[in-house]
Amino acid sequence: MKNRWVRIIALLGVLSMVLAACGGNGDGTDTTAGPEATTAETTGDTEATDTTAGTDTTAGTDTTAAPTETTAGGDAAAGGSFSMYVCEPQFLTPTNANETCGAEVLGALYSPLVTFDNETVEPMWGDDDADAVAADITSEDNTTWTITLKEGWTFHDGTPLTAQNYVDAWNFAALGPNAQNNNYFYERFVGYDEMQGELDDEGNVVSEPAATELAGLTAVDESTIEVELNGPFSQFPLMLGYTAFYPAHPSWIEDEAAFNEAPIGNGPYMMDGTWEHDRGINVVRYEDYAGNPGNADSIEFQIFAELATAYNEVLAGSLDIMDGLPPEQLAAAEEQFGDAFIRAPSSTFTWIAYPMTIAPYDNPDIRMAMSMAIDRQPIIDAIYNGSLQAADAFVSPVVDGYREGACGQACTYDPEAAKALFDEAGGIDGPVTMWFNSGAGHEEWMEAVDNQWRQNLGIEDIQFESLEFADYLGRLDEQSIEGPFRLGWAMDYPSAENYLTPIHATGASSNYTGYDNPEFNDLIAQGDQAETQEDAI
Repeated sequence: MKNRWVRIIALLGVLSMVLAACGGNGDGTDTTAGPEATTAETTGDTEATDTTAGTDTTAGTDTTAAPTETTAGGDAAAGGSFSMYVCEPQFLTPTNANETCGAEVLGALYSPLVTFDNETVEPMWGDDDADAVAADITSEDNTTWTITLKEGWTFHDGTPLTAQNYVDAWNFAALGPNAQNNNYFYERFVGYDEMQGELDDEGNVVSEPAATELAGLTAVDESTIEVELNGPFSQFPLMLGYTAFYPAHPSWIEDEAAFNEAPIGNGPYMMDGTWEHDRGINVVRYEDYAGNPGNADSIEFQIFAELATAYNEVLAGSLDIMDGLPPEQLAAAEEQFGDAFIRAPSSTFTWIAYPMTIAPYDNPDIRMAMSMAIDRQPIIDAIYNGSLQAADAFVSPVVDGYREGACGQACTYDPEAAKALFDEAGGIDGPVTMWFNSGAGHEEWMEAVDNQWRQNLGIEDIQFESLEFADYLGRLDEQSIEGPFRLGWAMDYPSAENYLTPIHATGASSNYTGYDNPEFNDLIAQGDQAETQEDAI
């Protein structure tokens, strides 16, 4: 959102709460606290001048970004096991998993080409980090890139990891008829357009793609990948740390549906059995892992639809780690758990988005008024115990490129001006239905927004519609939501571009609002072509 940014009314999730219970057999491993599906996300609403910020994280981040790290007891070689809260993933196939529930599990099963420093968020590969699979990543023009793999890496069944495994995965993701959620990450590759074909509204193939492999992707030899992009993109190495760029075990390509139930990765942990939907996912340490070995012998990802239910299991000693809490428990939990209650910076923010292609939400003045009518700080104080930060920009403060106050008037509480603008724009006739994913602690702040809209704008008929996370993601993908809806985003990789392109670029996979602004697209393209990230910003 540049120039014509949509008015954003969002609460920025600067803190992610992690609760580690002391008990059970919880000698642990370093685990990254995903920001999604937690009460610690923040509350909010986002809109911009011609677009509402949208994404998915609790609605899905379309991403996962693992901004925080926490250890649940134990030291480097502790062994033992622990259990961790997670919501039901939508998918466990890397090229299809673009929300935090799935990505949190995949983070244990896979190791990426690129990792990130926990303090500086700087990308690492080669000797900088044993867990990064890339030995080197080079380019002379930011258009043609050479990725060299480290030796000795294998999949969990002992199959050697080669450049072809990456090429196979990336071609699979880029092929339009495969309908992978992370397909859009490959738009920058030469040959992407020829692989899309044409689908009807039901997802059926109308015309076959002209190609089934990316022209700009080659396995030069067993340890070398060459990528040709359709233009300079200095931040390409950052993308390689994301789920969408994990390698494909041969069984994935042969039968994606079966693979989705028991992925075979290259990470520190391997599947122990299959995914028990709505119950749990168990993983055990992979003894032949080529990076730094996991500390714990095993991890049990316990799946809960409701944060409150998971929290009760922590209190009962049946669950060791939660990366979020019910809002009403924040103050009490911090006091009760003491040092086991951990706060750490998070890249997540959450907001209310709008379906911008239908009336009355296609009117930017309506959206602007609804944003200005929300007083964010009292919501943060009352519901989140003051632990979050009201968003005043379109990217998180944890990444370079954040500009304090970029949201301007749209993020400034002004009920009188909001009411005047709302009335001048014609107001809203009929009920307003607010949508959100259930079980992740969003009910209270959505109700608070409801009350402020009633009081400040005079909207009398406001209803709520909540769905379980996976179902909610499906409705977002279909763009079948017809009222204000909750969205959230955690970065896929540490770049301001990752907060802008996937959410607001025309036709982007996480552009659930329908925002379409050629001027914004042009500015993003200019940033993409800059020689360095600093120049892009």
